[in-house]
Amino acid sequence: MLSQSEYQRNDQPVFVTGHQMITSLGFTIDEHIDSLRQSETGIRWVEDPELLPEPCYVSLVDQEKLTDRFAQRIDSGVSYTRLEKMALLSIHDALTASGIDLASSSTIFLFATTKGNIDLLGADQKEHFGEKRAYLWETARVIKDHFSNPNRAITVSNACVSGVLAINTAAELLRMGYYRHAVVLGADIISSFTALGFQSFKAIGTTPCRPFDSQRDGLTLGEGAGTMILTTDEHLAGTNGREPLVSVAGGGSSNDANPISGPSRTGEELNFAIKKALDEAGLTANDIDHLSAHGTATEYNDEMESKAFTLAGLQEVPTNSLKGYFGHTLGAAGIIESVGLLASMYNREIYATKGYQNLGVPKNINIVDRYRQQSLRNCLKSGSGFGGSNATVVFKAHD
Repeated sequence: MLSQSEYQRNDQPVFVTGHQMITSLGFTIDEHIDSLRQSETGIRWVEDPELLPEPCYVSLVDQEKLTDRFAQRIDSGVSYTRLEKMALLSIHDALTASGIDLASSSTIFLFATTKGNIDLLGADQKEHFGEKRAYLWETARVIKDHFSNPNRAITVSNACVSGVLAINTAAELLRMGYYRHAVVLGADIISSFTALGFQSFKAIGTTPCRPFDSQRDGLTLGEGAGTMILTTDEHLAGTNGREPLVSVAGGGSSNDANPISGPSRTGEELNFAIKKALDEAGLTANDIDHLSAHGTATEYNDEMESKAFTLAGLQEVPTNSLKGYFGHTLGAAGIIESVGLLASMYNREIYATKGYQNLGVPKNINIVDRYRQQSLRNCLKSGSGFGGSNATVVFKAHD
């Protein structure tokens, strides 16, 4: 961390210099891109009483492949939980071309999650790892200590907007000059505790989720990990070999002040967060080329988003949701889906909304129903969650 005398807000962009994600679709960016282009999903029907109280469609990371890949890439003789293995693999792969020294005091770690090591509530796991390991802050410490980072990690846990909030928080810390680089990690796993909670809300669909579709009837749970590495050093930003350079240009957040399990009925609050992000980025709705929506496929979320996007003047912008490919990854969703959005920007393409066929929301927004190639300069990611939370982030391409 910089000394007090070194704190200064700078106007230079906060660039993305590394990114990676792990979901049911695979362990590399290329594996994900191949599936997204071909509209192939990792969602499967699962009957496992020890994991899920009732059989349902779910998106799970392959345990055998995770174990093997971790042993090949990282295994240092230290015991790590399933979630920590996903997190460490994601960071390691994102770090490969970033040029960032994770052991430096000028690098800060941020960890976005809703439940963290929730599986440690089981007696066997708790006995092996200890009770403290289930605390979110302890999980964050274990992960950053693996890289010998001297700073205290920041944990962001605010329902399903945690990932987007973590990206915005990291970008602001860098703009303020507190740090030069940031590792933004999102990770969540599915457990019987998590599944039972969503099933009690009757929020889980009877089919793989169908965002914004007229036949949608609920979300599909997913798990995974995603990492974005940010820097204010433009030279380091160019070392990942990807073009164009992309920056985190603006962000916003808001709250619906509505019942905790139901979103706003008007979309005004998400609209507020969108406009705040656009203002901070120095852009208008007309500048946005692509919108990556939260798109859970629940009745009220998708309705609310359609209203908010229309209020913000984004109804004509090509819009998709990636949850039909790897489910709703909870606190990691904002980061995993932002990594997917970065893939769109780097490869100049937009991925179809898996499961979507016919518009089923009150506003006529432009849902992408098939893969297309398109140059993208300015893109927006939105997220919404329990408690009425909303968060948005704008990514901007630089020549």
